[in-house]
Amino acid sequence: MTPEQSTWFAETFDVLVGNVGRAVLGKEHVVRLALTAMLAEGHLLLEDAPGTGKTSLAKALAATVQGSHSRIQFTPDLLPSDVTGVTIYDQKAGVFEFHEGPVFASVVLADEINRASPKTQSALLEVMEESRVTVDRVSRPVGRPFMVIATMNPIEQAGTYRLPEAQLDRFLIKTSIGYPDHDSTIEILSASAERDRTLHLGARVTTRAVAEMADLAATVHTDESVLDYVARLAQATREDPQTALGVSVRGALALVRCAKVWAASQGRVYVIPDDVKLLAEPVLAHRMILDTEAEFAGVTQRQVLGRILAATRPPAARVPDA
Repeated sequence: MTPEQSTWFAETFDVLVGNVGRAVLGKEHVVRLALTAMLAEGHLLLEDAPGTGKTSLAKALAATVQGSHSRIQFTPDLLPSDVTGVTIYDQKAGVFEFHEGPVFASVVLADEINRASPKTQSALLEVMEESRVTVDRVSRPVGRPFMVIATMNPIEQAGTYRLPEAQLDRFLIKTSIGYPDHDSTIEILSASAERDRTLHLGARVTTRAVAEMADLAATVHTDESVLDYVARLAQATREDPQTALGVSVRGALALVRCAKVWAASQGRVYVIPDDVKLLAEPVLAHRMILDTEAEFAGVTQRQVLGRILAATRPPAARVPDA
């Protein structure tokens, strides 16, 4: 990535953030995390109470990048074919036709994903990892960009299924939107006649431009000392006495990918340790499993990761030669 390209990337990123922010008020950091996940070609998990704007975020992202949007309401009776699609025999034509499921969209909102059975949840594993769906031994790509935004309600757990670790590991970032601040709440209430703030959002870039930005972000320089820092953080999560399972290599790779996008969004052609520290919690915390004693004691993954970050010495930041 050249300095000119990084400047264009940062300016475009800010435009996208501003456009999505017209629908999701007062949540710039969350919007930046969501766009980081999209440009790192990953997926987002939102654990939040109802009515905080999760659907608006998904629709605003799709509208901003001129992409398609679909919503899947996960329920106990949802079948895998309801997600991926199904092959139906056409008696007139005498052939089997594939009818695409809602997963064939640029931004897919998997609402309350933990309410569906594990079998239905697993229908998303292949498409989240490989951006393709295999039905009746035929693989079909879902295109670029492709992003799953899954939601979970942290309050009501009756009738839910815990997401398996393999599926949690496929979400690049986990965060929450939370309630807006006082001023943003007043602005939302003053426009109560407008039921959907995403309807009037115009596209700021094309889906092709998003794919180009993703390819460009992948070229951001990451110094070996920063990679060593990421590796030491991942190793520390595995060796911590309060964790039963630490961060995998996939998790460490996810942190590097996100850090590259974040650096480019700041107009830099290189990653610094502060990028890693800022993104460590949303990228790594949900990949850690605490041991039984720590859970009973009320310890959280966030607390353990914070302690690890404080104890792991970052490398001295330096600007590489142009």
